[in-house]
Amino acid sequence: MKRPLIILTGPTAVGKTSLSIKLAKAVNAEIISADSMQVYKYMDIGTAKITEEEKMGVPHYMIDEFEPDEEFNVFIFKQKVDKYIEEIYQRGHIPMIVGGTGFYIQSIYKNVEFTETDTDHTYREELIELAKEKGNQYIHDMLKKVDPVSAENIHMNNVKRVARALEYYKQTGELMSKHNEEQSEKESPYNYVYFVLNDDREVLYNRINERIDKMVEDGLINEVESLLKKGYNENLVSMQGLGYKEIVPYIKGECTLLEALYILKRDTRHFAKRQLTWFRREPDVTMLDISQYGSKEKVYEKMLEILKEREITK
Repeated sequence: MKRPLIILTGPTAVGKTSLSIKLAKAVNAEIISADSMQVYKYMDIGTAKITEEEKMGVPHYMIDEFEPDEEFNVFIFKQKVDKYIEEIYQRGHIPMIVGGTGFYIQSIYKNVEFTETDTDHTYREELIELAKEKGNQYIHDMLKKVDPVSAENIHMNNVKRVARALEYYKQTGELMSKHNEEQSEKESPYNYVYFVLNDDREVLYNRINERIDKMVEDGLINEVESLLKKGYNENLVSMQGLGYKEIVPYIKGECTLLEALYILKRDTRHFAKRQLTWFRREPDVTMLDISQYGSKEKVYEKMLEILKEREITK
């Protein structure tokens, strides 16, 4: 018998948090965050991190577990999450993955294997130094020449992932994108339901804009200033996250706040679109459009109905 797993995802600002809490309480689940930014401490406002009050007593994992300058990637994510999943099962509860980082979610429900090809990372370190000398774009262009699919999927500012993909190609002669594709085609070891929340595009985009305005009201500028003062420089992977990399130029006097927020809102809308593209490509997803159901309450009822049908909950 495959063990149960619930996945609840969707684009940023669609309303995953409130629904996840309600669902977790109904089915006796514990929540594991699949958000590549909420793992970092001190980065609360820009990541729209769930508060203790919002958790309503539901246990959460993979939140506030790393310093902003610590290495964090999908390999580390999976190692930690596999351990948490086992602990949740031992307590007789159901693990629920909640978040918007599609590749992280895939690594769990498909049980993707990440193999360290070699313990000698000299070439990777050389590439990182090369990026410092010639700019991130330089090594990203190197990757584009040998593995355009990986280059498309990895942002040029994520220097460590770009270097890792180039290193993998050099050491194995195989494309990282091909390896990832093969892993993604594996059968899941779980009896899972993969919910993808969506909403009317205009409603979603308005919510994104409103959320960013609220972040500024709540002290986003001070949060970014505080991180810089703590010594977390703008080139860190964590500081390249949405809500941080757009605000740094404003703090440095390189643009106005209006310009910074325009870029942040635009890039967040683009990000939401890319998230939906990823989720639609995944097999066996259950798309739930809030605008078609009329309310989140109706969506919640539908989710419960599906979980009962799939015998994930009684």
